[in-house]
Amino acid sequence: MLAMAAGDPGLLPDQRTLNLARERFGEQAAGRLLAWRKLAEGLADADEATRLERVNRFFNRVPGVDDQTLWGTRDYWATPVEFLARNGGDCEDYALAKYFTLKALGVAPDKLRVTYARAWLARERRMEPHMVLAYYPSPEADPQILDNLRAEILPASQRDDLSPTMGFNAEGLWSARQRGQSGKLAATASIHHWNDLLARMRGELSEP
Repeated sequence: MLAMAAGDPGLLPDQRTLNLARERFGEQAAGRLLAWRKLAEGLADADEATRLERVNRFFNRVPGVDDQTLWGTRDYWATPVEFLARNGGDCEDYALAKYFTLKALGVAPDKLRVTYARAWLARERRMEPHMVLAYYPSPEADPQILDNLRAEILPASQRDDLSPTMGFNAEGLWSARQRGQSGKLAATASIHHWNDLLARMRGELSEP
C-alpha cells in the first residue's frame, strides 16, 4: 500500500488489485491502475491546488462512455478501479474517482462534495443532468468545480453553464444552493447508488 499517513491509501490499488485487473481486463488496464497509484505517490507532498489540478487532468483523459453502452444499464456508478480498468465512464464516474483520490491524498472530506447539477450543452442546445466534484477551500467559499466537460478548474460563480441542485460526501446530502454545513437534507445512506458503490469497493479491496 501507499505510505501517505495524511490520507487513506487503502482506497488505492494494491498489487492484488493490479493482478486481478490484468487477469480480467488485460495489461493495459493494469497499467492505467498503476499510473493512478504512481500519480498519488507523486502528489503525497504536494499542496492542495496541485493535487486538484493533477487529479482532475488525470481522470479527464479517460474516454466518456454512457452506462448503457459500457454496462448494459441506464445508470451505473463505477468504482474508480472499474472506471480505469474499463477505460470509460460517464459524468458521475469522473466525479467519484476524483473524490476518492483526493480523499486518499488527505484532502479533508468536508471540503469535497460530489454535486448533482444540470449542464447546458451548447452544441446540442439543451440542458442535461450532470455530476461534478466541488472543492470548498473554506466552508463558505465559492467552490472550485472539477468537471469532465471542462479542462480547467473554475469557481462555481464562473460556470454559468451549470445549475447545481444537491451535493454529497460520506457525511451527508446537502442542498447545493447553501454553503457550509447548512442545508443538510439527509444522510448519504439514503443514496442507493452510493451504498452499492461502497460495497463493491470493499469487495475490490477484500482479501481472497
